[in-house]
Amino acid sequence: MFATLRGRLALAVGSCAVGAALLGAAAVPAGAAPPKAAPLSARGAAAKDAPRAASLTVPPGVTAGVAVFDRQTGTFTEQLNQDMQFRSASVVKLLLALDFLWGKDPSALSSDDRTRLDSMLRRSDDNAAQYYWDNDGRNDILTRMVSRLGLTDTAPPPSAYPAVWGYTALSAADTVRVYRYLLDSAPAGIRDLVMGDLHASETCGLDGFDERFGIPSVFARPWAVKEGWSGFGNTSDCASGVTAAAKRRTAAQPRTAAQPRTASGVDITRPALHSTGTVGAGDRTIVAVFTLQPQNIAFGKAYSNVNSLVRTLNVPGGSPLPGTVFGTWNSGVHIRAAATTASAVLSVLPAGVDTLVSCQKQGQEVSVPPYDNDWWAYLPQYGGYVSNIYMSSPDNQLPGVPLC
Repeated sequence: MFATLRGRLALAVGSCAVGAALLGAAAVPAGAAPPKAAPLSARGAAAKDAPRAASLTVPPGVTAGVAVFDRQTGTFTEQLNQDMQFRSASVVKLLLALDFLWGKDPSALSSDDRTRLDSMLRRSDDNAAQYYWDNDGRNDILTRMVSRLGLTDTAPPPSAYPAVWGYTALSAADTVRVYRYLLDSAPAGIRDLVMGDLHASETCGLDGFDERFGIPSVFARPWAVKEGWSGFGNTSDCASGVTAAAKRRTAAQPRTAAQPRTASGVDITRPALHSTGTVGAGDRTIVAVFTLQPQNIAFGKAYSNVNSLVRTLNVPGGSPLPGTVFGTWNSGVHIRAAATTASAVLSVLPAGVDTLVSCQKQGQEVSVPPYDNDWWAYLPQYGGYVSNIYMSSPDNQLPGVPLC
């Protein structure tokens, strides 16, 4: 009954449907190669206030722009291609929100605008972003914000794509400037509204993508984040099971074969995945990580690449989540509130992602005939459990992982 996962995966390719049904997961396609069975050798540190000694490492095939600014000392602890322009994806929503709020009293906003802003910043609502982009002047928004904040690398989308707010050029250095304005210079009401929403960032974006990559996957709270993603096509919703294809396909990330490789110096074809925000008490450290991923990469792999990069950063005041990183297999795997399939579904694990496990416990037995597993892994970044049957490890109980 307690056979190794290597054997389980090799023999259960054609019989995964039972286990998948238990967890709401899609079965492995016939003929799919079994995943690697060895866990990754990464373990979270128990750092407190002291910066973690690290060496910034960019995964193979990834292009990155990084800036990490310690507000307590007024110094950068990490910089790499910090002035390089990337297409902003949803990170530009910070500028859309600030431009709309400029000179306004947030307490006097209409209920519609407050709802739109909250949804745009907490759930990365593309429709809300399109509303502000179209109604507030499109490129004029960027012209105003460049002047107001002294941005040096921010530029409008290419002229061929005037509606594509996600093609706005943005750099890690300019993103730090945006956060420094928010935290140190913005009127208190505006700061509290925007940063309050970023501190309340939800696990699932409104378009169906998981927002827990990078900063929130690596660091314990407190943190605040505005993530960005573009070029991954459609994916199943990380909570509700509704596919992104059923959502409105906005101009945030259109993809056509006729698009040029670059436009105005900004690559608009490679998948982009960005993690930006603050880490630590009092929003001590600003982190801006922009990445271009290899062509045709799966979202889960890109998610893992960003996590891997962020783990190597020197982030003063940040407390890395404790645990060990393991690979996973299958798609649509539910993260549960408890170690049972009867408990609430908190989210859905991105397919093939490497995930942090802090402890494990025995619970309901899950079957992928002819194999069974009653051990469950606790994922601290999600606050929930996944059956160990979907962890890439040789045994039912994960090696080196303590009991919950």
